[in-house]
Amino acid sequence: MSKTQENLMAAFAGESQANRKYLAYAKQAEKEGMLQVAKLFRAAAEAETIHAHAHLRNAGKIKNTLENLEDAIAGETYEFTTMYPGMIADADSEDKAAIRRYLDWVNSVEEVHANLYKKALAAKGQVEDVDYYVCSVCGHTHEGPYAGKCPICNAAENAFYKVA
Repeated sequence: MSKTQENLMAAFAGESQANRKYLAYAKQAEKEGMLQVAKLFRAAAEAETIHAHAHLRNAGKIKNTLENLEDAIAGETYEFTTMYPGMIADADSEDKAAIRRYLDWVNSVEEVHANLYKKALAAKGQVEDVDYYVCSVCGHTHEGPYAGKCPICNAAENAFYKVA
């Protein structure tokens, strides 16, 4: 990989993290009643997304949809088979029970994501028109409205929201 390619991927990671961080900051500012600051954080987050997408595109990492599904499957599979199990073990060894529990939830959700991507890939991207619902506590992703408690974190049915 060339130095420019490495730089683009490092910039992509940094811009992506900044986007997520600024969105979290915006939520906190809203909770504190600082609505204009929240708006500023959201605007900066949008700009960081523009940068991240451009870096990824310039790095040649956006392929056709079937290749992108394969890449997403590989990433999610790595997360639930290797990355999160190691993090869960670390949290165990450090007696961080609450963090361990949350990482366990995330690990389970990543497997769900991999399976949804596999389903889309198997259908060659021609998937049925369905709305996706996400648990606001753990991120569990479900095809269609969800009834009952979240199978991952046991959150109430009203924790699910439809993704636009």
